[in-house]
Amino acid sequence: MAQIKSEKQYEVIMQRIEELLLITDDNTPVDSKEIIELEMLSDLAEEYELEHYPIGTPSLPDVIKLRMYEMNLTQEKLAEMLGLSQSRISDYLTGKTEPTLKVARAISRQLNIEPGIVLGS
Repeated sequence: MAQIKSEKQYEVIMQRIEELLLITDDNTPVDSKEIIELEMLSDLAEEYELEHYPIGTPSLPDVIKLRMYEMNLTQEKLAEMLGLSQSRISDYLTGKTEPTLKVARAISRQLNIEPGIVLGS
């Protein structure tokens, strides 16, 4: 199967994908040449992106900060929610300290974060 071999090829393919997205929609037949081309180019772009632009696993502090933002929580509110001091929350948010198993369980439950992310697995 073909592969994208350079950033320039990737850019050209992405531009063509954008063009195809403008001329296709949910009503375009799946066997149309535009949809077939779009699927092929999308597969090539995805393969290139996985190799050249991998997305790493987010850190626990980043996930907690995101969830705090989503839930409109301050450090103070989060500390109250978890029954911890604000300084302990600060330690978790800066990555200075890892939560104990008991605290990790509370973070997972209260913030609805997957246990594997909280435990780093």
